[in-house]
Amino acid sequence: MAEPVRVAAFYRFAPFSAAELPALQQRLLAVGREAGVRGTVLLAEEGVNGTVSGPPQGVEALLAVLRADRRLAELEVKEAGAPVMAFHRLKVRLKREIVTLGQPAADPTRQVGTYVPPGEWNALIDDPDTLVIDTRNAYEVGIGSFAGAIDPGTASFRQFPEWVERVLRPLVAERRPKALALFCTGGIRCEKATALLRAEGFEGVHHLQGGILRYLETVPEDQSRWRGECFVFDQRVAVNHRLEPGEHRLCHACGLPLSPAERALPSYVEGVSCRHCLERFSDADRARFAERQRQIERAAARGQAHVGPQV
Repeated sequence: MAEPVRVAAFYRFAPFSAAELPALQQRLLAVGREAGVRGTVLLAEEGVNGTVSGPPQGVEALLAVLRADRRLAELEVKEAGAPVMAFHRLKVRLKREIVTLGQPAADPTRQVGTYVPPGEWNALIDDPDTLVIDTRNAYEVGIGSFAGAIDPGTASFRQFPEWVERVLRPLVAERRPKALALFCTGGIRCEKATALLRAEGFEGVHHLQGGILRYLETVPEDQSRWRGECFVFDQRVAVNHRLEPGEHRLCHACGLPLSPAERALPSYVEGVSCRHCLERFSDADRARFAERQRQIERAAARGQAHVGPQV
């Protein structure tokens, strides 16, 4: 039986002027609300980035608005089914960047690394002369990654340029790899990261086309180099190799993903604390979180949805 809700993650780097973005913003809000779509869409002069959920025909109507612009005709989209809505409301925001790196020289509309289709990815990363680099945040890497990939240990994508200069440049000078193979969840961060590396003079730069999600969708599990689950930025939290909701859940106090084993620790109190944030918040914070959790549980007992914690 088909899942009743469609989840679509999409992006496209393409040049826009600031003057034309507000009209696109209003068009997306109008179509999305009429079609029952929820999620977040970011618009910037460098392109569009978003994840939405809703009835399949509603999601397709929103994507059709974007694809009607010739610059977005080749929008990169990953879709999956879900049993319930993945978001609480629809937001369309105007931003300086669709993925924040804070480096004007990193312009994917001008130059990026070599796109590597999922079917060719294994051969590239199996080569011992390739450095495989995970461009995602440390908490994402912690629940799954490609075997042997380098974890920059970043808390946000904005820290990636500093890691490049402090760690990657000396590492490349020492090991002299033939290729750098970058990847991320859906392709957007690794594509922008390759634009940065190209601008900084690195050679042999590649990235996984369509990201981890396209790889999991394309490569048979028995041939996969992926290990663990893949974090996603919606209420599914993480997906397995079959793109089904995985075993990880969010701590609603700090927002970090937790495995079943982590949720079994004494530090975990649902909605209140986990091993990541037990020492991070005050007693007053935890009391507030506990009251919020009680409200969520009371709403659930009445068969109602509680709008919070938000995704």
